Amino acid sequence: MESFWSSMQIELLNRKRWKTRVEWANAIFEYIEIFHNRQRRHSALGYRTPIEYELLSQDTIPAAG
Repeated sequence: MESFWSSMQIELLNRKRWKTRVEWANAIFEYIEIFHNRQRRHSALGYRTPIEYELLSQDTIPAAG
């Protein structure tokens, strides 16, 4: 968790100032939901994005039948 907060601090919060709390909250939401959860490469997934990892996992699951 500390690694996540550190990454968000460096990649998002230290780069810009927001005019309102709503802008700030939306930026954090987009960072987490769009970038971190979908696009950012994760070491636990073999440095693949979550989408790449899921696609590879689907290819290796044998078909039922």
